[in-house]
Amino acid sequence: MHPRALLEACAELVGLALKFEHPADQVVSRYFREHRSLGPRERATLAETVYNVLRKKLLFDHFSPSGSGPKERRMAILGFHGPRDFLKSALSDVEKRWLDQCDAVRQEDLLERHRHNLPEWLVAPLKAQLGGEFWALATSLQEPAPLDLRVNALTDKRADVQKELGLGGIKATATPYSPWGLRTEGKPALTRLDAFARGAIEVQDEGSQLLALLLDAKRGEMVVDFCAGAGGKTLAIGATMRSTGRLYAFDTSAHRLDALKPRLARSKLSNVHPAAIAHERDDRIKRLAGKIDRVLVDAPCSGLGTLRRNPDLKWRQSPAAIEELKAKQTAILQSASRLVKPGGRLVYATCSVLPEENESIAEAFGTDHPDFVLRDVAPLLEGLKLADPERLCAGGEGGARYLRLWPHRHGTDGFFAAVWQRK
Repeated sequence: MHPRALLEACAELVGLALKFEHPADQVVSRYFREHRSLGPRERATLAETVYNVLRKKLLFDHFSPSGSGPKERRMAILGFHGPRDFLKSALSDVEKRWLDQCDAVRQEDLLERHRHNLPEWLVAPLKAQLGGEFWALATSLQEPAPLDLRVNALTDKRADVQKELGLGGIKATATPYSPWGLRTEGKPALTRLDAFARGAIEVQDEGSQLLALLLDAKRGEMVVDFCAGAGGKTLAIGATMRSTGRLYAFDTSAHRLDALKPRLARSKLSNVHPAAIAHERDDRIKRLAGKIDRVLVDAPCSGLGTLRRNPDLKWRQSPAAIEELKAKQTAILQSASRLVKPGGRLVYATCSVLPEENESIAEAFGTDHPDFVLRDVAPLLEGLKLADPERLCAGGEGGARYLRLWPHRHGTDGFFAAVWQRK
């Protein structure tokens, strides 16, 4: 595609994404469906340009007024993903001079907000938690996330799949914490691989893999993934159970569970039972009360731990939305806890970095449910033979620790998990 045409397409897509009417990934996917003539390189340039703009929106908003032409074009120029000489071949002389001036601005000369590119309501709680580490986090959130894969432990060994990918020209390294994980370079076309077709690999962030690992489901147990969604953790849990026992995948969205079906077929698992529920108090839940060995509550949350891959969330979320989520999280955890039998394990998790959705929910649950004992996550991870488990944990009630993952510390998405055992 000619540079000018590609830049115009970028500007059009940036304009659609900045309306914030739908999640950015949906906007991009729809655009590609409507423009099927686009090749892989053009698609990569378009998508990454949009995400660059969303990651650095405050900085580009600051630079944009000094440029010329429609705002979406100026933003697309600033965030363009590709060689500078290619981009400049699509620009006027005025635009080239303006872009050079923007590129020449030093980071240290910018205001804080133009360096961290985060909404102010999010900055305060992050600084309170991280102190001087805040800037390391802010920098990491402006970079794309790596592509992590989970090897299906039921059917394959990680070293064998790693070698297989290498023979196919895909470099993959073992993830530092998850025993199932491989981290790849770039964005290979995974769906064309035999390893994908036969269910040997699934795309899953290493942090998400650790949540499934922490549930530690055993052969023959009855287990519930309470907010299963498209089933990434469900499949990982099913593999740890060696396709034995019974694993319920509950979700209020039948549409999300539909996305699990082809993945489930590839996985070779026979113990997974997806079921759409009306709400957290559904009759299906009541019938299983007190019968379940292990329950994972990967609760609906702000998703602010995934800003490297979903940068639009920081502009689409708000303090009011967080308050609504807190009420939902509390209700879901309360209902899910009823399923756990005496001696059983309950795991509450989010992909948020906010204490309001994490520690605050866990502490309130512990106060209201004295029959659940908070477990220290570090020795649980050590028992699972994870490397350096102390590094993955943060303080909780009574000296127990929670799982607390950060992009800048661990290379994962931001995740939280609390573990209880019912008396």
